Amino acid sequence: MGSQFLTFKLDGSQYAVEVYNVQEVLEYTQITKIPCTAPYIEGLISSRGKGILVVNLRKKFSMEDAEPAKDTRIIVMELHDSNNNIINFGAIADSVQEVIELQEEEIDPSPKFGNSISAQYIKGIGKKEDNFIILLNLDQIFSTEEIIRLESTVSSLNL
Repeated sequence: MGSQFLTFKLDGSQYAVEVYNVQEVLEYTQITKIPCTAPYIEGLISSRGKGILVVNLRKKFSMEDAEPAKDTRIIVMELHDSNNNIINFGAIADSVQEVIELQEEEIDPSPKFGNSISAQYIKGIGKKEDNFIILLNLDQIFSTEEIIRLESTVSSLNL
């Protein structure tokens, strides 16, 4: 049995996250800036009546930043912290493609880039119709400490 992934584009490359991490996909909307946060945190949006912190994955991955376009989307995702609390955040994607299913044999292990920090962000490389899809490991992209900081930033706003 395969796993389902939501595919999206960043800087011309195709990425994916497991569907069970995705809550919803929103059109890009105005983001309220929050002072004194990490450079990759764009700010805050409202979704389903609560504040959601928005992360710029291009900045997080040290890519060149881009202005939002008509296809830009915010993917609202959820992670679980070490106490199994749910933490929601939004991630900006250049565009969102589709939900795909990948079988185990269609996923290669994460390539080794020496001691590169980026290697830990990649769960594997999917192959679909001659296209490579970088499967992201959200738990590694946002460490426990980072998740706690994200959550405390939102909590401190009393939302």
